[in-house]
Amino acid sequence: MISLQGISVKYRLIAERKGSFQAHVVNYMKGKRLAKRTLWALSNISLNVAEGESLGIIGSNGAGKSTLLKVVSGVIRPFEGTAIVQGKMAPLIELSAGFDDELTGRENIFLNASILGFSRRGIEERFDRIVDFSELRNFIDTPLKNYSSGMVARLAFSVATEVDPDILIIDEILSVGDAHFKRKCEERILEFKDRGVTILFVSHDMKQVSDLCKKVLWLDRGRTKMLGDTGEVISAYEAYQLSRQRDENPSSSL
Repeated sequence: MISLQGISVKYRLIAERKGSFQAHVVNYMKGKRLAKRTLWALSNISLNVAEGESLGIIGSNGAGKSTLLKVVSGVIRPFEGTAIVQGKMAPLIELSAGFDDELTGRENIFLNASILGFSRRGIEERFDRIVDFSELRNFIDTPLKNYSSGMVARLAFSVATEVDPDILIIDEILSVGDAHFKRKCEERILEFKDRGVTILFVSHDMKQVSDLCKKVLWLDRGRTKMLGDTGEVISAYEAYQLSRQRDENPSSSL
């Protein structure tokens, strides 16, 4: 379903910012240029995910997890390497993607679902299911700008998982919202898994990763640190994190 070979992604970052546009123009006219540096968000990542497989992706903030999901989803193109993905995707990467803050929840359901490929009739047939799952019926005609981040997460998850995808891509969606809705999301994800949907799952919650995935990719500063059995990778990752904490706070281990 997913084949990544030698994937690398780089960004050009401005290392220095001027205080105003006027200052920038003056410095430009003087021949001074803003200093830039290259950040390799991913470096030579190769990965194969089979149909029906659930892969956990773990790592510290900035490790490249979200960038990898964006490559798989087709949101960004790699600087190097090839990405081959087969099947219909439901990407839950950026919760606000495909939504308009000025529109109501109802209007955003139609907007987002149309972006995901639904016809108007198809959306109307699924509308009540989406609203019922989100538990937002009392707020469905309220502008999205008045929603909390947890409410937006509910709406995004409820719409995206009506797609009946071949590949489900989840980036920290379960870190937002209350415990009750998280359990509902976990149950729906497990339903997809039982139906043979391929899942890429990014989370900092190792229990969630263990419950859902038999295989885990550990990314560290854009590189593959470890790829293999969930228990082995998570044990190594947690030991590494503990070691880092001790190095950063040596007095806490005394």
